[in-house]
Amino acid sequence: MYTGLLRILPPEVVKFNEPMKCHTTFQIGGLADIMILPQSIEQVVDTVKWCHLNGIPLFIFGLGSNLLVREKGIRGVAVKIASGLNKVSADGNEIYAEAGISMADLSLIAADNSLSGLEFAEGIPGSLGGAVVMNAGAYDGEMQDIVSEVITIDTDGNQLSLSNEEMQFAYRRTILQNSSYIVIAVRLKLTPGDRETIKQRMADFRQQRQKKQPLEMPSAGSTFRRPPGFYVGPMLEQLGLKGFSIGGAQVSEKHAGFIVNKGDATADDVFELITYIQAQVREKFDVELQTEILVVGEE
Repeated sequence: MYTGLLRILPPEVVKFNEPMKCHTTFQIGGLADIMILPQSIEQVVDTVKWCHLNGIPLFIFGLGSNLLVREKGIRGVAVKIASGLNKVSADGNEIYAEAGISMADLSLIAADNSLSGLEFAEGIPGSLGGAVVMNAGAYDGEMQDIVSEVITIDTDGNQLSLSNEEMQFAYRRTILQNSSYIVIAVRLKLTPGDRETIKQRMADFRQQRQKKQPLEMPSAGSTFRRPPGFYVGPMLEQLGLKGFSIGGAQVSEKHAGFIVNKGDATADDVFELITYIQAQVREKFDVELQTEILVVGEE
């Protein structure tokens, strides 16, 4: 059945039985039946249309920075929108960028063009598309502050543009999280600034991250959304959970808001640790912790 993809795509972008652990920052996950590594928007459109016409399950992801993939992997087709879709152009105060560019690279391009507004994204490990869908943010900045237009496609390959208002941005939420639309490009509206001042601010943020976050260990970033009136890290420290492990998954000893892979963690280890933490927080603080991590794949 899947050989039909080879009639519409170059063979070098089609991978069979691809380990998802090689495509997530957690370094965890089973096999994807088929992985597509598109090198153009047209290849994304062709893949999406083919899957829709043939009734094949389709999973779209970026750089895998907020994914926990189960050990039995992903059935159907997984499309990784990453370095193959990284074209960028700047025009005045605006930047147009394809969805696969990393946020770190995009923030550097903005700085080189003396454009301010993306400094907060310097250390965000994901792609532009993923950051938009999740309304990623840090250091008092969020994607909703700078997005002017999001270009998407539907399952028939039709293009639809959404304005900032139509995206319905909220804390770590957008309308795209509950839709079949796929982000392929984004327009950002930034502010002119001094290049060196922008780069210095980015360097300051980088230093803060290196000091506070367990960047040296595999993780999926902040594990939980921040509940109103609380900070997750201090909550877990109060519960004595800093450094607590289940199997190869551990609450980071550096920042309790992160779960890290000590080297041999399975998805079940991480999932069990998440569930245990949620139960402890519910009992102690009467708070329901919601994950930022997306759990996908077969159990």
